[in-house]
Amino acid sequence: MTTYQKPIEWIANPRAREIANSSAVESVFPAGVFEQARSFHRQIPGYRPSPLRNLSSLASMLSVGGIWVKDESVRLNLNSFKVLGGSFAIYQFIRAKLGLTDENLTYDELVSEATKAKVGEITFATATDGNHGRGVAWGASKLNCKAVIYVHKDTSVARIRAIEAYGAEVRVVDGNYDDAVRQATVDADANGWQVISDTSWDGYTDIPSWVMQGYTTMLTEAQEQLAGTGIVKPTHVFVQAGVGALAAATTGFYSSRFGADRPTTIVVEPAEAQCLLHSAQIGDGKPHDVHGELQTIMAGLACGEPSPIAWDVLWDTVDAFVACPDYVAAKGMRVYGVPLHGDPFIVSGESGAVTLGALMFTADYAEFHDLKEHIGLGPDSQILLINSEGNTDPEYFRRVVWEGANSSPEEYRWSPEVEVLD
Repeated sequence: MTTYQKPIEWIANPRAREIANSSAVESVFPAGVFEQARSFHRQIPGYRPSPLRNLSSLASMLSVGGIWVKDESVRLNLNSFKVLGGSFAIYQFIRAKLGLTDENLTYDELVSEATKAKVGEITFATATDGNHGRGVAWGASKLNCKAVIYVHKDTSVARIRAIEAYGAEVRVVDGNYDDAVRQATVDADANGWQVISDTSWDGYTDIPSWVMQGYTTMLTEAQEQLAGTGIVKPTHVFVQAGVGALAAATTGFYSSRFGADRPTTIVVEPAEAQCLLHSAQIGDGKPHDVHGELQTIMAGLACGEPSPIAWDVLWDTVDAFVACPDYVAAKGMRVYGVPLHGDPFIVSGESGAVTLGALMFTADYAEFHDLKEHIGLGPDSQILLINSEGNTDPEYFRRVVWEGANSSPEEYRWSPEVEVLD
């Protein structure tokens, strides 16, 4: 009999509930930064809040109060939330270069010829699995600047072409994402380029902090949208993680806003690239790497080295770290794409859908009762998910949705007889 990876591996982080005010959160997310990020993004031509989708029928099926999906697949027609971080980091970098410590630039001033004349020629560089590089390329194009984007050898052609569409040069590195990060840094140092990375390292923390701050615009939007339904805040957030920047932005936002009364947070990453779960298992408060090919369909999460500043935030604020095999993400993609009657259709890529899959396995299967109990998932739960990307790799998307690639093992396939826990 074939043995399959279980859909969920997890570890609790009870220390997070003992921390009402995290110094790591206060360092990365100072007072006023959420409003500053939102103010900047609202000036971008074409900006509008991404929709918050209500999966009420699925919530009823899973016996929870509500499932709310922040759908970033339509963000500025870029198919991903990543542009929020890249654009805000570039904005903050230009402000710093101009010495504007106490005043903001408008978007029009940022992209003006007068600003370009003051800052001179700049080439931006970064490593990416696709979406972050596309966001940086988009930002560079708005400033009429050059961009050199590094991708690893398994990056799909569709993701490369999407980056090149904004005029960036794409360089393929013979290695994984973490190798691409190192190569981008080496070449940037040699050529005098400016790295705009969503991960941090010794001596490089300002820009990754700005990237995370930029991501919080979608959470500010989500709070406004939830308030319109009478919900003060979600009770639970399931958020995906690669290096941890999106997850830290999410937990940092809610910790800043609500302190000890923040939502219960579950961070989900690929089983083949579980650097955050691995770090939590070691439990010494430090980030730890995992090595290897990091082969997973969740390309945007295929990272073996946590961002240290993101990890510091997560260690203080995450209630459970979860890792899932690829079939969990594939299940999420199919459920989004073939919704229950009354629920909206959502296009979600592999990295965008894993949190829905993780939620369903947690709620549906008795063997994960301990996780469900630890996070307090029940009929009053209002759960926020982030669909972080749309269909960014059309060929593989069709393989999953049309052909059933990465199907769930027989023992974990849905049937009416599956025990749903109350």
